[in-house]
Amino acid sequence: MIGFVGAGRVGAQAALEVASVGVDDIALVDIIPGLAEGEALDISHKLSETGVDVAVSGSSDYSTLKGARVVVITAGLARKPGMTRMDLLGKNAGIIGSVAKEVAKNAPDSIIITVTNPMDVMNTVVLRATGFPKNRVVGMGGILDLSRFKHVLSAKLGVSRSSIMALVIGEHGENMLPLPRFTSVGGVPLTSLLSAAEIEATIASTRQVAIDVIAKKGATSEAPGNAIARMVKSIAWDKKEVLPASAHLDGEYGLSGLSIGVPLMLGAGGVEKIYELNLNETEKAAFAKGAQTIKEGITALPPA
Repeated sequence: MIGFVGAGRVGAQAALEVASVGVDDIALVDIIPGLAEGEALDISHKLSETGVDVAVSGSSDYSTLKGARVVVITAGLARKPGMTRMDLLGKNAGIIGSVAKEVAKNAPDSIIITVTNPMDVMNTVVLRATGFPKNRVVGMGGILDLSRFKHVLSAKLGVSRSSIMALVIGEHGENMLPLPRFTSVGGVPLTSLLSAAEIEATIASTRQVAIDVIAKKGATSEAPGNAIARMVKSIAWDKKEVLPASAHLDGEYGLSGLSIGVPLMLGAGGVEKIYELNLNETEKAAFAKGAQTIKEGITALPPA
């Protein structure tokens, strides 16, 4: 079973995507009376017409998560227009700490995917609150940032999105780090297709695009839902896919005691391997800037 704590727009969309490909039965949990149950029914009706035979349940009771092998946490307050992810720190820390303890109690063997913002800091909150080993707590951010970078590049270059292989690491926030040196189009290095100024413009657009979506429609949901589903499938099906996600570092990249986006292998054991890139000095400085923001967020956390 795959559990989702938070049946709002992102959680419901992710649950729909996971259920639609028949990964496993789904359990939705939300504190708003009736919300999880209603979403479960809506998803079930769609699955019934498409012939996918997985059970979808909804409840406000965390015991629904018993037996879950993966739990996705999207609960908490979402960003509103004009807000940064870090603006949510204080309120969401308390919410996520409480949620994580309930997940640990009801699904003690699960792998947790943290989605709530500021995600990298909340991933540390989840790790501390559950006491889980670090490989079983991973944050969703890099795939979402990657999807936005690929969209911007596709529009700029006029090529199929499927031709683009790209990578985005670092803080899931204003300091995200798209990596042009590790990006190619059909095997052709991006650095040979765009000038330095053009590349900087695409990076700036990538960092801005979520703000634009929130300003226009109030929240992001479809792209985050897809990113979550991709991570769930890699764990549940033991795909061992290498993708960017937020992992707790213990010496990698010269950092310890925080979670940040890096390339990693995601399989049945959760974070099975972290890949260290040979970053140049400019990339190291940008990565360190994001890490510093995360460290400051962790320091600012209220007492547990």
